[in-house]
Amino acid sequence: MSVDATHINKELLLRIAGGDEKAFTQLLMEHSGLLYSFVLRHTGVKEVAEEIVQDIFTQVWQTRETLAEIRNFRTYLYVISRNRILNEIKRLMRERKRHAEWVHAAVGVLEEDTAIIEQQYNLIEAAIRRLPPQQKKVWTLNRQEGMTYQQIAVAMNISRETVKTYIQHANAAITRYIASHPGI
Repeated sequence: MSVDATHINKELLLRIAGGDEKAFTQLLMEHSGLLYSFVLRHTGVKEVAEEIVQDIFTQVWQTRETLAEIRNFRTYLYVISRNRILNEIKRLMRERKRHAEWVHAAVGVLEEDTAIIEQQYNLIEAAIRRLPPQQKKVWTLNRQEGMTYQQIAVAMNISRETVKTYIQHANAAITRYIASHPGI
């Protein structure tokens, strides 16, 4: 940076320190593009880079009274941006770690749930296998095949009331069998 550019930059910083918004806009226009490129190169995410650059210039404006003490504004900007980038990387790492922990916990719960469901399914299957043949056939046609009482009655050549009775008895037998195995 030349002596004239340093002098102009120092003058601009003094004006900003005094609250000159036009000077701040000029500073923003001069430095935001390069700063954005620098941050984007290190974060790889446009939205994150935009947010960091915006935060940096917000911080510059909020602490404008201290700008007169800065010798090299460009270096000052890059130090702030480096720190913001590092903070963002740390935040993303914490977020990824939390996400990985959540996924791990969710997989554990799903595995537990799957094991419980499988045990319950096996218990129900065992109860169904213990039913008398006619009850078992009627119950299977109704619950697993989705047939109505009337359709079962026609298919098996029995009355609708007999179908209803078989299903009631089968449900009661299955319920008793499951109740006799409380650990599952």
